[in-house]
Amino acid sequence: MWLITGATGFIGSALVWEMNQHGLDDLLLVDHVPPAERPSLLTKRSYRDFVAANDLFSYLRQSNAGLEGVLHMGACSSTTETNEQYLQTNNVEYSQKIFELCTERQIPLLYASSGATYGDGKLGFDDARDPSDFRPLNLYGWSKLKFDIWALQQKRTPPRWHGLRFFNVFGPNEYHKGEMSSVVCKAFNQIRTTGKLKLFKSHHPDYRDGEQLRDFIYIKDITGWMRAMMARPEVESGIYNMGFGRARTWLDLAQATFQAMDKPLAIEWMDIPSNIRNQYQYFTEAKMQRLHAQNIASPAWPLERAVHDYVKGYLLQTDPYL
Repeated sequence: MWLITGATGFIGSALVWEMNQHGLDDLLLVDHVPPAERPSLLTKRSYRDFVAANDLFSYLRQSNAGLEGVLHMGACSSTTETNEQYLQTNNVEYSQKIFELCTERQIPLLYASSGATYGDGKLGFDDARDPSDFRPLNLYGWSKLKFDIWALQQKRTPPRWHGLRFFNVFGPNEYHKGEMSSVVCKAFNQIRTTGKLKLFKSHHPDYRDGEQLRDFIYIKDITGWMRAMMARPEVESGIYNMGFGRARTWLDLAQATFQAMDKPLAIEWMDIPSNIRNQYQYFTEAKMQRLHAQNIASPAWPLERAVHDYVKGYLLQTDPYL
């Protein structure tokens, strides 16, 4: 049985879909949010049981459930969260307990880190670099970095463990995220409502409006990589970037979205708010050599193909869920 935390979240629920697509349904799902609050995420999924996150460890003690491995996607993912203790409890200490559980049972662990650990990117986006060098821009990023550093310092570990630094992930099942949803999702809703898309102007002399760069990665590449990593014992333990490996502009993303919706391009430019202007990133690009050196396939979903699949296959459908 595989344990998946964060199962009623974006990446967690997509991972359940990925497992089911490959005939894997002996799954123990965990989250703070019960399926009844987000029913559409798991309605079509097959799994053995669901357990509230706070009850997980007592459940495992009482049931003596045999676990093949843990895919730990559960965390507070809000980059605007200001309660440091809440992040410490949910993103650091809970993850430490999961790590120790996998160590005790000697089962593999795959957990969600974040590209936010790299901070402003001045030191690059290299997953082989000492993480203590990085300075995240928000408390969320710090919480993810704290756990990465802690995991790397442990002498006793699971037989293999992988921390995944997600970059700009987008795709179906993210709809509950609101302001934290991807720009593709928000763009679709704006274009459908107004026929236009609002994008930030550039306040940097080296970048024209809309030519700020991000590493966009489709959820189907992410879940495919995770399943492949858990299926291959030869993949070395450590931290891996999860991005496409090629930065694209906001205009590239906008054009792909308008095209998938069969709408003419119409951009409304707006200033970056002064309170976030100094923290705004103009370039992110995951260095992906370490992952691909483990014989994990290159991404299968380039931006235009991914946006087309997302818009045509999900956002424009009556049922937009995986």
